[in-house]
Amino acid sequence: MAIKSTIFKAELSISDMDRHYYENHQLTIARHPSETDERMMLRIAIFALHANELLSFTKGLSTDDEPDLWQKSLSDEIELWIELGQPDEKRVRKACGRSQQVYVYCYSTKSAIVWWEQVKNKFSRFENLKVRHIPEEVVEHLGQLVEKAMQLQCSIQDGVMWIRSGEKSVEVVVEHWN
Repeated sequence: MAIKSTIFKAELSISDMDRHYYENHQLTIARHPSETDERMMLRIAIFALHANELLSFTKGLSTDDEPDLWQKSLSDEIELWIELGQPDEKRVRKACGRSQQVYVYCYSTKSAIVWWEQVKNKFSRFENLKVRHIPEEVVEHLGQLVEKAMQLQCSIQDGVMWIRSGEKSVEVVVEHWN
């Protein structure tokens, strides 16, 4: 019998001074059995960075045809495709062909650097692709915020994000690799 996903609830309050976006989101997050707390929290942080009423979590790890997050237009066109990790060139090429804008957020520092060195020349041809890096220690700190029912406050200003849950807070600075 297959192990089922674990469901988490998050009330996410976003104050993004950079984009002038101020909203509350009620999120239901399904964590795949193979996904860590850290990766799940990174998905929530990336959601906050790109928050929009049309942005949504997908089936993620359990399907090859969908990214971790995406934003679809009302006519079902993919406007934004967001991947976490270190996707291969074929997956990125497919994403760039299907979406107006593609973001890849890598986060395992040592392997991410090796991966980036191998793919950056191949990825340079994709004009709608942005590759970002979140330092591994930041992701570890995000994992410490996990609870079954979370109340998270997120502030973004001058490219720096702070995520707070109760007395704990994590500073998230995104490195732009291209």
